Amino acid sequence: MERDVLKQFYAWKESAQRKPLILKGARQVGKTWLMQAFAQQAYAKSVYINFEDNELCRSLFDQDYDIERILQGLRIATGVSVDKETLIVFDEIQEAPRALTSLKYFYEKAPELHIIAAGSLLGVAMHQGTSFPVGKVDFINVYPMSFLEFLAAVGEQVLANLVKEKNFQMLSIFGSKLMSLLKVYYFVGGMPESVKTYAETRDLTQVSRVLQNILDSYDNDFSKHAPNAEVPRIRMVWNSIAAQLSKENKKFIYGMLKEGARAKTFELALEWLRDAGLISKVHRVKKGDFPLNAYEDFSAFKVFMVDVGLLCAKSGVPATIILNGSKIFEEFNGALAEQYVFQQLNAKGIHQIFYWSAENSSGEIDFLVQKENTIIPIEVKAGDSLQGKSLRKFVERYQGLTGIRFSAKDFRQQDWMSNYPLTMCGEIP
Repeated sequence: MERDVLKQFYAWKESAQRKPLILKGARQVGKTWLMQAFAQQAYAKSVYINFEDNELCRSLFDQDYDIERILQGLRIATGVSVDKETLIVFDEIQEAPRALTSLKYFYEKAPELHIIAAGSLLGVAMHQGTSFPVGKVDFINVYPMSFLEFLAAVGEQVLANLVKEKNFQMLSIFGSKLMSLLKVYYFVGGMPESVKTYAETRDLTQVSRVLQNILDSYDNDFSKHAPNAEVPRIRMVWNSIAAQLSKENKKFIYGMLKEGARAKTFELALEWLRDAGLISKVHRVKKGDFPLNAYEDFSAFKVFMVDVGLLCAKSGVPATIILNGSKIFEEFNGALAEQYVFQQLNAKGIHQIFYWSAENSSGEIDFLVQKENTIIPIEVKAGDSLQGKSLRKFVERYQGLTGIRFSAKDFRQQDWMSNYPLTMCGEIP
């Protein structure tokens, strides 16, 4: 399967300021596959070390940070002579904290070497006292596969190209097919194993098993890696996300966790899930002025999961309801659409994402992002109905802005707003 993020790997390889690279991302988003694929495609030789099952190589870092000695040990352990044409891959590096620290010394004493590291729950390990080489490493964020990557994986590259080319005439003709595939993507999601299973079998029952296995592995991580006192609260937050997003007002409400729940009680649980890459928080802003983070309201936020397919699996909605629709499903369909758009914005590299809501009315803008020197308000509509005045009122209130709406409708441009099909949100703005 092709992953767009590999372009960033090649840019890192050619950079004159290259440092050891750390991949960030949730478990099972494809970090190991990406490192191995990149090693095979771009290097004459590679050294792959998985610290989870290689005690010998873990011990190489116990004594000191003598880079020559460590390289000699790697050469003996793997049979590969390391030079500047070799990619060194350190997987599950959280199991060898001193190996993580050693990246600083690799950068300072052997900057010509190419090193990539990744690990499950690396963000959690970093916040639990592991010494981290601040300023001595580069980062790339790895997310689930985007909708366009999904299209390519299931043999629909031509349709993906129409979206990339913004060929609105052809997109109008093939819009219903794309929307049908988008509904499949809602169910399958972008986790590589789930996409691979669907691409090979077209069997949504098998896809469900894969997604449930991923959810089970996350639940096991809670017990294995989180502080014992926080595990029940982590599960309460994690299990509430589908219900939180199903509300018309998707603001995270602590009272939905248990009666009388307060922010202070659940702050650590939320941060643990965020460090693990399993959730993202989108904060409210009080004003739609530039810069948005100057008006951030830290007490009000939405919580999104790492993947729309996992959200579907967590909610237990049958595939037939998602693919065929139902009146009783409309509200949760809105949750899926908003989760999907957020996920595509992330995959596009947009990380500063906010939302706006009026103080004394029901008006809300689903997402606000900054692009260069302007602010883009984004409205998400799951279906054909374009009722709702929030976007127009917001644009009128903050003169000079042009809104974007993602919906099931074809492209339409007006002086205050452009409507794009939901299938295009990975290419817009």
